Amino acid sequence: MSVATQHVLQVRDKIKLSDIERRIFDRLLASLRHFNLQTQVRVAGGWVRDKLLAKDCYDIDIALDNMMGTEFAHKVKEYLVSIGEGKDVRGDGKIKSNPDRSKHLETATMRWFDMQIDFVNLRSEEYIENSRIPSKQSFGTPEEDACRRDLTINSLFYNIHTDSVEDYTKRGISDLKSGRIVTPLPPKATFLDDPLRVLRAIRFGVRFEFTLDEDLKVAAACDDVKDALAAKVSKERIGKEVDLMISGNQAVKAMTHICDLTLFWNVFSLPPVFKPAISDGCERLCVAYLDTAWNLIHLLKESTFKDKERRFLLFAALFLPLKNTTYQVKKAKMVPVVNYIIVDSLKQKGEDAKMVLDLHRASHKFLSLIPCLASNEDLQPDDVDWVRGLIDDVSIASRVRVLTGFLLREIKDLWRVALLVSILLHPIGINDTEDESSQLHKRRDLFNTVESSIIKLGLDNVWEVKPLISGEDIMNVLQLKEGPLVKEWKEKSMAWQLANPFRTTEECIDWLRETNSKRVKLE
Repeated sequence: MSVATQHVLQVRDKIKLSDIERRIFDRLLASLRHFNLQTQVRVAGGWVRDKLLAKDCYDIDIALDNMMGTEFAHKVKEYLVSIGEGKDVRGDGKIKSNPDRSKHLETATMRWFDMQIDFVNLRSEEYIENSRIPSKQSFGTPEEDACRRDLTINSLFYNIHTDSVEDYTKRGISDLKSGRIVTPLPPKATFLDDPLRVLRAIRFGVRFEFTLDEDLKVAAACDDVKDALAAKVSKERIGKEVDLMISGNQAVKAMTHICDLTLFWNVFSLPPVFKPAISDGCERLCVAYLDTAWNLIHLLKESTFKDKERRFLLFAALFLPLKNTTYQVKKAKMVPVVNYIIVDSLKQKGEDAKMVLDLHRASHKFLSLIPCLASNEDLQPDDVDWVRGLIDDVSIASRVRVLTGFLLREIKDLWRVALLVSILLHPIGINDTEDESSQLHKRRDLFNTVESSIIKLGLDNVWEVKPLISGEDIMNVLQLKEGPLVKEWKEKSMAWQLANPFRTTEECIDWLRETNSKRVKLE
């Protein structure tokens, strides 16, 4: 795709301040005058970029040429108190450096008119080989500060004294206008200093639909940068960038870039030993599933999935080709590698991994139910491989409702997510004349049909239905002690309840006695 067709953002020639921004900057200038400070105050980075793109931004990074951020923040707070506006500001404290948030220097921060204001000095940086944390930092010139940044579009300054944009890389504005992602210095050196910049370049590229510079792509894909990514960048920081990509507006494009730059297995690293072996091109299949899921989300009603559900869906789709690949942990237990990727490679929460694995398992179960739910056909026991005898005593006409009910009680309010994941796997009839759009619409229609069937069966929110009888009731009626047999009867009684949704507790107890009596006679 050409730059001309990708770039649709209009770039302003001059920054237009909101009333609140103008008031903040006026107070900063007044603070300088009040204390007779000979300091140049600039806004750096993302705020400048977003304002030129006519986008709102509520984070302002103040860069000072000859003063530490904490010292200036205290002066500003002192001045505001002196004029009776101290109550408008919360905090003037010091934030310790936090490389995992790309904060390599202590920063002063305050909350002012619902804007987050950070104060730091202009600086130059030097790096050592095995760390993305600068080994040496000192006061720098605006040009040095601009050149140490990740991208030219993030290296612009707004000088509040002159009300003007300053472009010390000499190409930040032109790259913004032409829609290009470029590093201020040679890209390989930039990435070796801080390899996280590779993922940031991808994220900003897809966020603004800009084109990655060719030299940047060559550098990002080289082995030295891949090795530096593994050696210098924490898994937590990689996971944060991936999460921002998946939660962003161009998740598929972001993952496609990661594939194109041969970074997929560097980002989504696997355990040392796993089986079966992963086929060549598996990463492309991962992105293909993600692409289909993304397109189906946008074909369905916008209200179908909440943000949390959408995030789980996209992760589940991305890792779908790996759902049967496992690795060994302690006590010889085999665990899906998807768990390793999410917990160990991306350092996401264990609950996130559990949810994605639950979606994979539920989608397998849905696959066996889709034909019946889509056509209202009766289900035969041989059609499913996970029933555990649940439908032995259930009429043929009720089997689909019972098994679907159990499945929804397992996955709860994420059942639509699991259904869509199973739709990705379900074979659909395709003829040679159908294009990709037609295939997507077939999958969309199948999702809607199955969803409607489940709702007609009265199973939406079935996980909230309380059992008619408890384990204690079963023990009392059948004179049993707590154990596996009670658990088995609890499942069977729930199956009966799902098959007979309008029956009472008394009728369920009668069924329990009668069924147990038959069982005893057979024994």
